[in-house]
Amino acid sequence: MILIAENINIMSQALGLAMKERQSQLIQKMAIAAQQGGMDYIDLNIGPAKKTGAEMMPWLVETVQQVSDLPLSLDTTNPDAIEAGLKLCKKRALVNSVSLQPERLEHILPLVTRNKAEMIGLLWSADGMPRDVNEKCMLAVDLVYKANVAGVPNEDIWIDPVATPVSGDIAKIKSCLEFLQMLPEIAPGCKSTVGLSNVSNGTPTPLRPYLNRVFMVMLERAGIYSVIADALDTELQHINSGEKADLVKLIHKVLDGEDIDVKSLSEEESKYVKTVRVLNGEALYSHSWLEA
Repeated sequence: MILIAENINIMSQALGLAMKERQSQLIQKMAIAAQQGGMDYIDLNIGPAKKTGAEMMPWLVETVQQVSDLPLSLDTTNPDAIEAGLKLCKKRALVNSVSLQPERLEHILPLVTRNKAEMIGLLWSADGMPRDVNEKCMLAVDLVYKANVAGVPNEDIWIDPVATPVSGDIAKIKSCLEFLQMLPEIAPGCKSTVGLSNVSNGTPTPLRPYLNRVFMVMLERAGIYSVIADALDTELQHINSGEKADLVKLIHKVLDGEDIDVKSLSEEESKYVKTVRVLNGEALYSHSWLEA
């Protein structure tokens, strides 16, 4: 699975300040950590950045490329910032992201084709997030069609069905997984990606990695191509690289409904089993789900 590092984000207290003040040290340290940790792309998220994006993004691209040769994902709603960043990318970049909101299609799709970039297609329309798997499929077909018309082939489109927090409607998590299994039929050749940390939003910080890691295994089983994830979560990287095959097998057993004697497991294994049951809708989410 392709891993996209999420950490260089304007929402980070330390890195966000470094971006605003054009301080390169912390940003480059994170970029080096992402590359050494086995990530495949680095996402550069500057947020809307309406006033400063066109200056910030190219500075950020150059800053990261001074210490890393990983391809970049340019993450902003500011088309001027995307265009300025794309011009400086040494490797083929990802544009993150293109939604079905008319202004995004109008301004971003031409940048994708003109710069021979790839794009993340976000299943989000003018009416907001799709309610179920059927709406996800309809939005995906519409988005791919419009991207094709603009000159973007399926192979350059990464579809993001939008992951939602586990503390919300568990049905939305299930619809995300179901959609991924259907994607090869409705949009042949398209890739897929998900912002992994979305599923653990609102969860106590020390517990978020369990949700992220288990969700990644569930997504991979559903056919996901890539995830946008924490570059500092070495356990997640070990799972992705195949170093935790026994743990993945245990997660699969729980997903398949096999009867697992939690008392026979290690404390760490039991945490993963309990997390699977929460994400699979078998147990209600609470901040103390690992203690249940």
